[in-house]
Amino acid sequence: MPLNRRDFVARSAAVAAGTAVVAGATSASAEAASPELQSAGKQPKPNPTYSFTVLGTTDVHGNCVNWDYFNNAEYDDKAQNDVGLAKISTMVNGLRDEIGHHRTLLIDAGDIIQGTQLSYYFARVDPITVGGRKAPKHPMALAMNHIRYDAAALGNHEFNYGIPTLRAFERQCDFPLLAANALDPKTNKPAFRPFVIKRICVPNLPDIKVGIVGLTNPGIAIWDKANVSGKMTFGGIAEQAAIYVPKARSAGADVVVVSSHTGIDEASSYGDQIPWPEDAAAEMAQQVPGIDAILVGHTHKEVDQRLVTNTATGKTVVLSEPLKWGMRLSRFDFEVELVHGSWEVTSCVASVLNSNAYEEDPKVVKLLADEHAAVVAYVNQVIGTSTVDLSIARAPFQDVPIVDLIGKVMVDAVTTGLAGTSYASLPVLAQAAPFNRTADIPAGTVRLRDAAGLYIYENTLAAMVLTGAQLVDYIEFSANYYNTLAVGAPIVESALTNANNLPDYNYDEVYGLSYDIDVSQPAGSRVLNVTYKGAALDLTQQFVLAINNYRANGGGNFPHVATATQIWTSSDEIRNTMITWVKAKGQINPADFAASPGWRLVRAGVPLY
Repeated sequence: MPLNRRDFVARSAAVAAGTAVVAGATSASAEAASPELQSAGKQPKPNPTYSFTVLGTTDVHGNCVNWDYFNNAEYDDKAQNDVGLAKISTMVNGLRDEIGHHRTLLIDAGDIIQGTQLSYYFARVDPITVGGRKAPKHPMALAMNHIRYDAAALGNHEFNYGIPTLRAFERQCDFPLLAANALDPKTNKPAFRPFVIKRICVPNLPDIKVGIVGLTNPGIAIWDKANVSGKMTFGGIAEQAAIYVPKARSAGADVVVVSSHTGIDEASSYGDQIPWPEDAAAEMAQQVPGIDAILVGHTHKEVDQRLVTNTATGKTVVLSEPLKWGMRLSRFDFEVELVHGSWEVTSCVASVLNSNAYEEDPKVVKLLADEHAAVVAYVNQVIGTSTVDLSIARAPFQDVPIVDLIGKVMVDAVTTGLAGTSYASLPVLAQAAPFNRTADIPAGTVRLRDAAGLYIYENTLAAMVLTGAQLVDYIEFSANYYNTLAVGAPIVESALTNANNLPDYNYDEVYGLSYDIDVSQPAGSRVLNVTYKGAALDLTQQFVLAINNYRANGGGNFPHVATATQIWTSSDEIRNTMITWVKAKGQINPADFAASPGWRLVRAGVPLY
């Protein structure tokens, strides 16, 4: 009889616990002095102790220097955060000087090579996969090699540009990329190194062997299906940790730190489409013995320290997550004791440091000067003009033309793609989300960075067939984004959106339909007055929905998408499609695409705005 998921983790954990007992030793604090020493009145010689530190970043997302390529200026936000590996380099160098270079390790928890126009440029415009030995060097590899990372786990966004680009990046790195649960489908063995053991030299005593186990997010199988299907599979985080943490211990690791691109304990955005949870760090800490600390990633949250008790051993596992983009650095301070020839952890304390208190490392800035300049020139090229200023700031609350622009571009691309097919006669609609609340296309000259700032993800385009009834369900699901607003209550916009921590990118507007969302009603009963071209929506009519690949592959777990017929795909990113559209038109004029009347928020039938 096959094991279910819980049985598998429990059984693997039991095996791991057995391994830990065999490999480990009793701490000195629990040992009593021998009768001979007691009778002689002598105290036992204390065991040697030592300290070391593991530093960690995560979700750097292509941020090398403190620069906002969308706004063509130094990065700044309301919290005065700074970004980039140049800042991290200064922090790490200072800590190495303070703690000791020989007793400091530096790791990352993934999402390295996607997120800025800098990282995009070296994946698509001047790709690191072209030119053999003369191929350009990825700026993230240049920076991380210079800073001397010891290891990095893979994130889900590492797969956005395909496995060949990831492999090219791997070859350029002087440190291993780890992913114990990214598996070769033919052998079911890791396609990347599952762990590495780093040695910390202790004068006149055995080295401290630190095992770093890397794990990535199983959601890759959904989010980047086109890039990984048939080429790589992804196992559960706790399940694979239960296999490879004991292997790291058996290979000699005195201390095990897991670097895992997973949140602590949030619900999976993809529901039950795959059996492995998206955010499983707490589960792993609870169920897998032998882990001392976990560097957490993926959720873009700041967690100084979270303590989780392992149910098999009763030992405390220390978790920390350093926000995103190089804004923060996690610090794990370890104390160890040499007991019967093996080092044992006696203490681990985590904290998070803020990079905005540090200057950029001028060596990193100089190292990347040419790459940075090339990207600045690229993003500032003129692609057209706009008749008016288009801001996305109101998009979570009102139908605004800038989001309609995304919908129009997607509709036009799919309509062209379906020409001459049996689906060409079906009406085409589009989904679009307010990805970036600061996006703005100015009146007058429009540059590439203006369009790129509107569509910040490397999504490609697909087309699926849905009925009117299914589209209503789709919109209803999207309306879960709003908290309920009681009749007569004041409108507090900061409390109206992102219900249950739903991110903006999981709030879809459907371009081509008009509808009301009544936020005074409970979730699941909010969508009213859905019309198409001025008439009540025919629930039986078939439509083509232009949709991004993240959503088409099940991202966000929207209803009916997983079972819908996909009739067309494009290999080009939607962002590029938009840039091409603007270049071809020459001018952005909302009169050509703005939805009327579009969608609106209402309360008890009365429009909020």
